[in-house]
Order: sequence, then C-alpha cells, then structure tokens
Amino acid sequence: MNREMLMLVDAISREKSVERDVVFGAVEAALAQATKKLHGGEVDIRVTVDRETGEYETFRRWHVVPDEAGLQIPDAEILLFEAKEQIDDIEVDDHIEEAIDSVPIGRIGAQAAKQVILQKIRDAEREQLLNDFLSRGERIFVGTVKRLDKGDIIVESGRVEGRLKRSEMIPKENLRSGDRVRAFMAGIDTLARGPQIMLSRSAPGFMVELFAQEVPEIEQGLLEIKSCARDPGSRAKIAVVSHDKRVDPIGTCVGVRGSRVTAVTNELAGERVDIVLWSEDPAQFVIGALAPANVQSIVVDEEKHAMDVVVDEENLAIAIGRGGQNVRLASELTGWRINIMTAEESAAKQAEESGSIRKLFVDKLDVDEEVADILIAEGFTSLEEVAYVPLQELLEIEGFDEDTVGELRTRAKDALLTMEIAREERVEEVSQDLRDLEYDGKGLSPELISKLADGGVHTRDDLADLAVDELIEMTGVDDAQAKALIMKAREHWFNA
Repeated sequence: MNREMLMLVDAISREKSVERDVVFGAVEAALAQATKKLHGGEVDIRVTVDRETGEYETFRRWHVVPDEAGLQIPDAEILLFEAKEQIDDIEVDDHIEEAIDSVPIGRIGAQAAKQVILQKIRDAEREQLLNDFLSRGERIFVGTVKRLDKGDIIVESGRVEGRLKRSEMIPKENLRSGDRVRAFMAGIDTLARGPQIMLSRSAPGFMVELFAQEVPEIEQGLLEIKSCARDPGSRAKIAVVSHDKRVDPIGTCVGVRGSRVTAVTNELAGERVDIVLWSEDPAQFVIGALAPANVQSIVVDEEKHAMDVVVDEENLAIAIGRGGQNVRLASELTGWRINIMTAEESAAKQAEESGSIRKLFVDKLDVDEEVADILIAEGFTSLEEVAYVPLQELLEIEGFDEDTVGELRTRAKDALLTMEIAREERVEEVSQDLRDLEYDGKGLSPELISKLADGGVHTRDDLADLAVDELIEMTGVDDAQAKALIMKAREHWFNA
C-alpha cells in the first residue's frame, strides 16, 4: 500500500506539474483530517510521511500556553506548568507531541481524502501560476471581465484571475462581461480562496504606471514621477522631474499635440491631469501644485508641516477649486497641509500671531511693547530664540548694548525654567493611563501631555471624548495623528 501511495504521488506530481512535496503535504493533510474525525473534538493532529518509503507516523499535539491564560481549547492546549512536568526546558508556544496509532489508508473516506488532495493541488497550481505571472514584473493587469462576484468584478488574464472591487473602480464606470480592462495590481491577498490579485483603477499608482507606458523617457530614467494625487474620474495631479537638462518634463509627458496625456485621460474615463514640475523647495512645489491659480505669497510652518498660501480675490475660487478639489489634490501631491487665504485674512492672522508673541515677550521678559516689537521685527518668535541664539545676533540689533542683551537672555532662560517646572507639574496632574498611552509605536511626548493638560484633558476617557478638530486645535497635531490618538484612547471601550 505504501508503494502504491508513492506511485500515486509521482503520477499526480507529473500530471499537475507540481512538486512532490506539495502532493505529500496534501496526503498528510488528508490523513490528519481523517484521524481528527476519529478522535472527535478539537484535537490537533500531525502526520508525517517518509518521502522515500511511504511509511507514515501520526502524532497528537498540544500547544503550550501561559498558566495565567487558561485553556481556551482543552483538547489541543496544555498549561506551561503541566508541560514542564514532561519536558523541563519547554517554553510557551512550543508543542508537546504524542505518537498515536495511524489510520490505515484503506479506512480513510476516499472521497474526503480525494477532495483534500485535489484542493491542495489546485492551491499549489494557482500559487505556481500566480508566481509565474508576478515574476514578469508587470504592475498593470490586462485582462477580460469574466464575471461579477458580490458586486466586485473578476478579471481574467490567461489562467490568472484578479479581483476589481467596486470601491476601486472609477465612479460611474460600467464594465460588462467580455470587456477588455486594464488595472493596477495593488496587492496580493494570500488568504483569499478565489482570485488573489487585488486590482485598482482608482489608485494613484495606476496613473503613474499608465504614464510610464506612454512616456519612454520614464523607463529610460530621464524623467521621474515623484508623486500623484487623484480624484478618480474627475481630476488628477502628477509631479514630474527631469534628470536630464535637455528633457522638458512637462512637455515630454504631454506629448506632441497632447497625444500622451490624452491616451492616459481616455483610459481613465476623461480624468483631467495637471502635470506639475516637482521642486526640492517645498514652497515652490506648492506654488506649482496650485496651478492654474496665481500665488501672492507663502508662509511656511515647518513644525506643523503646513503652509499659508495667500492669493488675491480673483484667484481664490481657482486655488480652492470646486468643492475644495484643487487645494485638496495639491495637498495630497505635496504632502503639506495648505491653507488658502486672502491678503486681508493673512494680515489679520499675522497680526494675531504678532500680538501673541508680543504678549509673551512683555509678560515673560518684563519689557515694554516697544522692546517686544523690536524683537518681533528682527524675526524673534520664541523665548528659546532670545535665550540661545548667538550673542552677536542680539548685539547687532540697533539700540541693544551688552547689558541689555545679557539681561534679556537671563530673563528668557529664567522664564523657560519656570515654564518647564510648571509643565512638569501639569504632567503630574495627568492620569497614568493617559501618560502610558501609545500610538503608532510611540508614547505621548511631555509637550503633548502638557498641551492636553492645558486643555483640561487629564484622563484617557477625556481624550477619547474629544472630536478630531478639537484635538487639532488644542495640540496642533495633524489630522492623521489626531484620529490615531483618539481611536487609541477609545480602544479600551471596544475591548470592554
């Protein structure tokens, strides 16, 4: 019987063009499943077949779990202290095995064994097809719409299938069975029993790959698409840079009479594309990204990773775009938060900020408004700058002598020390569960805890009750950080 098993394995391996080990694995799974049915319950069975002789052994296994965790699956788990009675050096997550009688091949339900084996073979075949397909290095999947599956579209390319979810299609796009379709290979779902390649026609990567196909200079390395932002089916922006001074990046992507960009637009249901020149200078990059609006001035806030962009009344609507589309795409393209405002709004904001800085200097340095305004005019915006900038910079200010500068620096350092002590006291007022909160793999900084305390947030539940915009206003974190913080603070609610 063992010889017949080896012959069967060899025959299936040749017929299906899969490795012998894969077929042996299927046989082992079938034997384990049959043995498990005989024992009943949720026992864990492992079968090993000798690849040379066809002899096989069967083992019952117990997973070692911590003593405090208790047994969740009594038939397949054992507590650590009990396991150590059998094996001294065993650890949590190890297994204890016990050899048991093997089920004779002849007693296995033939149909059940056959189904398990064939399913394993189908999985192996599909895995091999998928690996062969992916080895070609292509990023765009070209195939034919085969069928609909729960609202998603199954696209077939040869013997390989991909899944295009409704959410990854271009809005108002209507694909029918038999249609030829191109899509971006967004990922591989290794857990799926059906098509494993996940497709997308709305991802920015799809547009990048389409341009790479239409513009040979990209493949040659003369041009590079740095980033892409899309409002699928409506409008998009791409940022390009040339690595060869002789190549015009925008003109090259547009093509003769717009032929190249038109080919991309036609594939994407008429989606208009703005081609932007990428720049190492973030402000210059943002100015280009907001085209066709003309920008008057930009104020960059490195700490908040944001920019205040000033435009005139005529360009305000253009800069913002319909429904905020233009500024939203520009923000996604550049990675900066962009605040569009008029000259009057900018002046009012600057006046407000100057007022806050003036009050800080007057209160903490104990100077009059005239001295505070001189510091502001020279570009000083914080006590740290007054305390620690090179001495010569302060001495160059007209009307400031050594005694004045020395006194200002001393007062600034004393004020910073007093503020630090007060901040530590506020941190102590915050509950330990909030101080221990971790998100994105890191804990809350003392500065962030202090800002939360200033805002009346002293516990994890206080933070969990906040709205995103409230947290942003209170602490100055960005939208993504605010959402992550609040969801982390609420996590114990859901666990409870």
